[in-house]
Amino acid sequence: MFKIDIHTHILPENLNQITETFSDPRYLKLNSINNISANLVKEGEIFRKVDCNCWNIKERIIDCNKTNINIQVLSTVPVLFSYWGDDYECLTLSKFLNDHISSICKKQPERFLGLGTIPMQNTEFAIKEMDRCKNDLNLSGIQIGSNINGENLSDEKFTPIFEYAELIGCPIFVHPWEMMGQLEMKKYWLPWLVGMPAETSRAIASIIFGGIFDKYPNLKIAFAHGGGAFPF
Repeated sequence: MFKIDIHTHILPENLNQITETFSDPRYLKLNSINNISANLVKEGEIFRKVDCNCWNIKERIIDCNKTNINIQVLSTVPVLFSYWGDDYECLTLSKFLNDHISSICKKQPERFLGLGTIPMQNTEFAIKEMDRCKNDLNLSGIQIGSNINGENLSDEKFTPIFEYAELIGCPIFVHPWEMMGQLEMKKYWLPWLVGMPAETSRAIASIIFGGIFDKYPNLKIAFAHGGGAFPF
């Protein structure tokens, strides 16, 4: 059976080259531990430890072969969405990440497809970068967060983004991030175990009740983690 894994995150090994140019400490940095692991650092604290298959393409292909995955669809780590950031800085970061993913897909088109990231907090910038992802970088679609700085995807300010995605045939992959209630349930990994499934459900319900599918019937949207808690 030919297998395509649409949910695989990747980091550029030279991430700090761009994030160190920003003054906001919330932008993620990748600090090497050794040649097989590194720490993701946010606001000076360790956010998560990652292995080299997060950035090493050869290791990633080895993993794919072990698990019989023919094609991976690459997307950025959601913590890098950075919708809270300065509009221009977020656009600059998005371009950096999208160029990185595109370069991998061009080198290994038989193994990788790519999804871009866009600065959702600025509709004009988001649409322009979506167009660049689809038409210049030849990426397969875009990945967006389940909310934008606490605002639901059904908010009218995001409508032009969905409209343009349908117009140019750009699929959207929605991934939970900045989970609601995460500050109230820090223990036991509950932001991921409880918050993430709920956050995906929030996004799905918002898009349905907001009439997005009615307005744009040809829009293609996939939701991470099997739809979270929504199917249940």
